Amino acid sequence: MGGVMGSIIGGTPTAVPKVAVQRIRVSQGVVAGLVIRKVQPNYPQLAKTARVQGNVQLAALIGKDGTIQNLHVLSGHPLLTQAALDAVKQWRYKPYILNGEPVEVDTQITVIFSLSGS
Repeated sequence: MGGVMGSIIGGTPTAVPKVAVQRIRVSQGVVAGLVIRKVQPNYPQLAKTARVQGNVQLAALIGKDGTIQNLHVLSGHPLLTQAALDAVKQWRYKPYILNGEPVEVDTQITVIFSLSGS
């Protein structure tokens, strides 16, 4: 067989190159299982006095070494956001492994502030 069909059907197999993945998106549920060091936030005194509680939603980039590389606020009460940022910057994760190699992970992290738990 020759031509286009011959090259498709009877052609020499070629190796598919391995694509190096640099960064993937992973749910916060999966990432939560990789936490090896979790620092609890200090509840801001002004927020306690004002009886402010709720969630702070953060977007995070976790590096190949498991450290927080980039972190910013998606939502949350302004009296709580800085405490959440300060705590999560100190968190450490087991590296996320894909195809035998560590990769950077984009994810979201929710920090819960509750007056009953403080």
